[in-house]
Amino acid sequence: MARPPAVKSKEFFPDVFSRHAEAYEQRLEGIMANGEARGRTRVIELVEARPGMRILDLACGPGNLSRRLAALVAPDGEVVGVDLASGMIEVARRAGIPHARFEVMDIERLDFADATFDAAVCGHGLQFVPDLGRALREALRVLRSPGKLAASVPVSRRGGSAWTILDSVVDRGLPPPPTMVDQQHTRETVSDPSAFRQAALEAGFVEADFETVDEEVHWESAAQMVSMLMSWWDCASRLEGMDPARRQAFMSDAVETLGREHPGPIETIGRNLVLIAEV
Repeated sequence: MARPPAVKSKEFFPDVFSRHAEAYEQRLEGIMANGEARGRTRVIELVEARPGMRILDLACGPGNLSRRLAALVAPDGEVVGVDLASGMIEVARRAGIPHARFEVMDIERLDFADATFDAAVCGHGLQFVPDLGRALREALRVLRSPGKLAASVPVSRRGGSAWTILDSVVDRGLPPPPTMVDQQHTRETVSDPSAFRQAALEAGFVEADFETVDEEVHWESAAQMVSMLMSWWDCASRLEGMDPARRQAFMSDAVETLGREHPGPIETIGRNLVLIAEV
């Protein structure tokens, strides 16, 4: 099999997430509505949103967190969501969320004045930034004192053999994913609680702590889990360019292989680190 291409994060992720923005929104909304996205939900809880606040949603995607925060800051507050993926911002804008607006923006280079926001959140986005320190310093810069940043990152997924089985099917049936040449340091930092906390302190936050949050996700069947897998950016990007017959063959193989070990409902558990950093 050919060697995977080596690319920079900002040359890859914005386009991939843009192409799959609608599927991403639907998948995440379903998980959040079922109370299964506990890492992201904890981020919302930690900023203690209330009427009149201005909150920045970093790497907001299609606005799933922004929608919930906007309802809490109404009637005279505002949520501003920013994301480098223009397709995600288009989906968020089409939703017409009251008390929220959305901008295409790099979270390492925020186009806001100092001390603009009362709080900032990031739901599963910091792991994608090449320069984590710069992103954290920018978040600090635009926060008022006393302000707070709450950010969740996924660090592992568990749940018996379900993910192991699917990973093996993906690896044997799909091209390898590209290698990100500028991701290693960020990924290592956000997966280590002490290093993640230290990164926030070095960025200038006066206090920083973390929580470990596990979340259970329940799947009706192997077919549902595989269908969702195929819409996730990491799998979806590897399916691009594949003809319909090969896509169907891959899906059938995945459902059959997973279903042999898990013929009924499936439960998986994901672990998140949630950073709480104060100005």
